[in-house]
Amino acid sequence: MSGDGLGTVRPLPGSGLVARVEGLLLVCDAAETVAADLLAALNDTAASGGDGRALARRVAQVLAVMMGEPVACAVAGPVGDGVAVLVSGPASAAVTGPGGEVRLAGRDALTWSDRLVPGPVTGIELRLPEAGPAHPLARLDGGVVVGGGILCDPAGAGAPPAARSAVPRQAEAPATEAPPPAPYPMGPPDSVPPVPVPPPPRPEQQAWHPEAGPQVPPQQGPVSGPIPAVAPRETDALEPTGAMEGGEPGGPRERPFEPESRERPFAPEPPAQGGPQAAPEPEAAPAAQPLVYGVDCKNDHFNDPRVPYCAVCGIALVQRSLAPYQGPRPPLGVLLLDDGMTLRLDADHLVGRDPDRAPEVADGSVRPAKVTSPDGSVSRRHLRVALDGWDVNLIDLGSVNGTQIQPPGDPNFYDIPPNEPVTIVPGTTVRIGVSRTMRYESHRNR
Repeated sequence: MSGDGLGTVRPLPGSGLVARVEGLLLVCDAAETVAADLLAALNDTAASGGDGRALARRVAQVLAVMMGEPVACAVAGPVGDGVAVLVSGPASAAVTGPGGEVRLAGRDALTWSDRLVPGPVTGIELRLPEAGPAHPLARLDGGVVVGGGILCDPAGAGAPPAARSAVPRQAEAPATEAPPPAPYPMGPPDSVPPVPVPPPPRPEQQAWHPEAGPQVPPQQGPVSGPIPAVAPRETDALEPTGAMEGGEPGGPRERPFEPESRERPFAPEPPAQGGPQAAPEPEAAPAAQPLVYGVDCKNDHFNDPRVPYCAVCGIALVQRSLAPYQGPRPPLGVLLLDDGMTLRLDADHLVGRDPDRAPEVADGSVRPAKVTSPDGSVSRRHLRVALDGWDVNLIDLGSVNGTQIQPPGDPNFYDIPPNEPVTIVPGTTVRIGVSRTMRYESHRNR
């Protein structure tokens, strides 16, 4: 049994090429002209101590220059106790982890599909279309042989794949890979009690520390892992009772706090005089904005009840004289990408190399935002920008090269964990993969 943490690896019969080098796996069509380039990418990554994420990036660079039909290939390699997988063309992959089996098919994407599957991983299968069943006595301890696929049993190794050395990611683009993100320091987000509706005023939501009070981000040392919390802004607390604007405390106009709804009821216009007329064709109603609890400034601008100043005109909000009510949420700002593209934050967005083919885009629940990179580090479905109340959340969708954020005023970037929402504040810079960035700007236009 090899010491690379893969356990028993069995080649599947076929006419392609299968390879195992230092814990990294490759399956490709031997007839492809890029087969030699794919093997070179495998050997170079292993020689430099790279992990599965580095291998996927090298292979993506090889595939990015190909014209015509996608190349049939699949690669896999350890990232911490998980595994990074990339498939292209008619190849497929299946990885068994704590959440069950994750399947990827290269045909599902115009270019290739990749995924970072969290561990512990108990099974890996890479397959070309013509691959046959594995022989129970066959095994691949290392090197390159003829075959149509690979069956791998990491659980038989007795230990998770060995972690590889990596350089922490700093503000500039790194030359090597970063270590996996550190565990959530205060437990999973589900441990935080839900906020009641209508919510009482509360300090600005912090990304990682549920306790109140300012938190000081790290000032020095290697950077990779949990995100430092941002100190909440000081606001006047909303009180359940108080005088309304223009009234006197204790007078007859004082009333207890009751959230109200100012939606205007629909009232059809009476028909015109002069006899019966044909009913007009119904018009498609515009998509309604979600209703949230907020307050109006004196100029009738609808605002987040947690902020001290109006986001539109900048006037101070005296919280004791304001009663929250439920109204349509205005746009929360924009995400400005490094190439000048702007994403208006009035709906959820799916960011990736090929978002148009994603099921959540097809059913209309999110808008596609196509972002590519010459280094191939942006996944097909990379990142979801999810709006929750007045908050902007980022959810990395298990991308191979990950997502990082740089809080305002902090020179460092921090990995965000996959498949967990992370709230960002205005002024935050987001790095998608290795080389693409975008910035959250909170200004609103009426």
